[in-house]
Amino acid sequence: MHLLTEEIQKMLPELYATENEDDPIVWVKFFTPDSCWTWYVLEGSEQENVDWLLFAYVEGMFNESGYVSLRELENVIGPLGLGVERDITFTPIPLSKVLTQKCD
Repeated sequence: MHLLTEEIQKMLPELYATENEDDPIVWVKFFTPDSCWTWYVLEGSEQENVDWLLFAYVEGMFNESGYVSLRELENVIGPLGLGVERDITFTPIPLSKVLTQKCD
């Protein structure tokens, strides 16, 4: 599965494009199916090295916002040997909706 399709690349705002927005849109959700990590991607830009740098809200051991490269995500292997996947059912939503969701 391609984590970052051409369609997603086209709709994803460039890095820093939404930094002054009160409630930016989360465009794509990546997750590890065999652990507790989830990346809610807000922005991204292709880099000179043909990789993508993404800005995301990350839920894991701690919840925080930060940068991650697409290459890093593609190389993550969870405890059961599974890689990161894209939630193909995810619909873009405001970040505030993500922050108020409760997981069991």
